[in-house]
Amino acid sequence: MLERPDAVLTLIPLLAVSGLATRTLIAATGIGTWLLGAPLAPVGYLAALALVVGELLAWPVADRIGGS
Repeated sequence: MLERPDAVLTLIPLLAVSGLATRTLIAATGIGTWLLGAPLAPVGYLAALALVVGELLAWPVADRIGGS
């Protein structure tokens, strides 16, 4: 069975690559569309970072540290 820690560890690299994959798909569709996809590369990395920070500060790890 897939548990929460496994899901979080799976989501981190998927989120990090998702921005680059979306940017590549947009750029592959035509000339000049790289301008539309350029801001998408860091979005994946920021989403992965937000997941890690959220997991550490707001979800089960924070609950365990708080003693509840």
